[in-house]
Amino acid sequence: MTNLTILYSILAIIGTLIVAFIVSIFIPGIERKYIQGRIQQRIGPPLISPGIMAPIKFFFKENLKPNSPAPGIYKALPIISFLAIFFILLFMIPQFYIFGTLASVIAIIGLLKVEEIMYVLMGALSKSTMSLSMPFPDLIKGASHKNTKRSFVEDISSSRALRLIIFGSFPIYLALFVPVSKVGSIFLFDIVNYQAIHGPILFTVGGIIGFIVFFIGFLILLNEYPFAILKTKADVIEGPYLEYSSKYRGLNYITRGFLMFVLGTIFSVLFLGIPPNILSWTFLINIIVALIFPVLMAIMSAFSPLFTFRQFYPVVLVSSILGVLAIILTLL
Repeated sequence: MTNLTILYSILAIIGTLIVAFIVSIFIPGIERKYIQGRIQQRIGPPLISPGIMAPIKFFFKENLKPNSPAPGIYKALPIISFLAIFFILLFMIPQFYIFGTLASVIAIIGLLKVEEIMYVLMGALSKSTMSLSMPFPDLIKGASHKNTKRSFVEDISSSRALRLIIFGSFPIYLALFVPVSKVGSIFLFDIVNYQAIHGPILFTVGGIIGFIVFFIGFLILLNEYPFAILKTKADVIEGPYLEYSSKYRGLNYITRGFLMFVLGTIFSVLFLGIPPNILSWTFLINIIVALIFPVLMAIMSAFSPLFTFRQFYPVVLVSSILGVLAIILTLL
């Protein structure tokens, strides 16, 4: 490789990551201000509040020691979650396709699974101040439960997060295999090249069904209405995030917007054959797609009730069947 080629690659990688991050911090504001706010006819929040001002505010707040059996690990979980998402985007940049398996659908699924498991660990390792003084089960006179292990409200979060991982992951992962079945390869390089020759997989019957299944998985992965099972009244505030403070809670806000952008980019690469590259005009399509999904999510969330597991399981089952159908149609 010549020095010019190396410089081009470095600029493409760094520029893509920077622009992607900048766009991602505006996505939560667009979602809540310009879509949900308009639909629900309410004022606020400002565009920069959810993705920019809220994290800045938390970064300057006092950091508290969490009531956790492993506070160091508990504090590291938001960092690990952000890094998992960061590496997904990194290995989707064309300059990293030389790394083989790291630039593949299997690697994307593995890193998304790391991000998902963080919610389980957050709930399992948090023993919040609120729940320390709340006997659970009830220990009031006449209802004493002797020999019962002490429980915390975060245990509920951990249990629900585990169910989401076991059942709720099927739609988005099945959708990711629609391009794989069409191309016959797990590598992003092959998937992108195939669509450069034959056209986007999205514009096929299997691709359209795959888009629907991907969007359902998108909502589940982001724990958004109607699948906001992690954020219920049982957890008082924000489910597994309850005990995070200061910069760790601020990082959670940043990670959510970044995840929305990266999921949109995954769709661009796998269903449109357009990898993220700041030095190409097609990067605008990556940005547009990354904005379309949160807009659709905001519209869905504004009109949707909260599903319980009674509604959640049938929806996951039907969407999983659609995912399998999409894969079969692409094979045919």
